[in-house]
Amino acid sequence: MELAQRLVKQGIKVTFVNTDVTHKLVTSNSLEKDGFSGLMQMVSIPDGLEPWEDRTDLCKLSKSVLRTMPRKLEELIDTINEEKNNKVTCIIADGCMGWAIRVATKMGISRAAFWPASVCTLASVLSYQKLIDNGIINNNGEINRHAWLYI
Repeated sequence: MELAQRLVKQGIKVTFVNTDVTHKLVTSNSLEKDGFSGLMQMVSIPDGLEPWEDRTDLCKLSKSVLRTMPRKLEELIDTINEEKNNKVTCIIADGCMGWAIRVATKMGISRAAFWPASVCTLASVLSYQKLIDNGIINNNGEINRHAWLYI
């Protein structure tokens, strides 16, 4: 949200996309209070799970997100692009939402990945395959052997 607000302060129009569930937790009142309501729009797309389904089951949530959200993001972009003088020119996606970068590529839109977590976390995530290949962890992320890790 902070990056989006900084872009708005530079006069850039931002459409901030959340899941429906997260969107309900974020209020538009803060946008009006902060003076961002003119250039920042908060929208949501479904994550594919029903409202009562368990979102703490990360495997189920991830599968649902990958199955549902890319198509819904494409539909949102198409809707925005149909408006006069309103085109999506760049997508900045959280690194955990790599599917959004693939949508941008498919639609010919400039793109950038943004990683709000620590660099150590990013280095760890990018090393998963190496850890598997070296036999330190298995495909389920379980430790096979203890060893010093150099990331």
